[in-house]
Amino acid sequence: MPSEAWGLMSLFVSSFVSSTLAPGGSEAVLAYMVSEKVYEASMLVMIASIGNTLGAMTTWYLGALAARKFPLETSLSQQKQKAVTWLQKWGRWVLLLTWLPVIGDGLCFAGGWLKFSLISSSLIIFIGKLGRYAVIAWLFAAS
Repeated sequence: MPSEAWGLMSLFVSSFVSSTLAPGGSEAVLAYMVSEKVYEASMLVMIASIGNTLGAMTTWYLGALAARKFPLETSLSQQKQKAVTWLQKWGRWVLLLTWLPVIGDGLCFAGGWLKFSLISSSLIIFIGKLGRYAVIAWLFAAS
């Protein structure tokens, strides 16, 4: 594999892992790579967005699997029921916020558990991730 491909693969893997339940720092990797100006920023944003979306969809899938064992009809605490009601009220559009630290992974999991559409979930999550990475690239492209 050519040496320049390792950098792109590293960004993809970092982005994927950062969007699963495991911690990661894909924003820092993207910021560094954009500021180095070795690759086109738009390409880096797309690679990071795709990797991050695939990681988020892995978490979404885990939520869908959990729904089989713990269906929505399961007795929930009042606080959890309030969260579920809020998620149901906003529906799949809440997935635009999956880029947020701490709660983003939970939103992806909830999207799968609540059986939000796979295709629309993927697209909405991708849009949110793309927006976040675009802002990071824009901030670091000028430096």
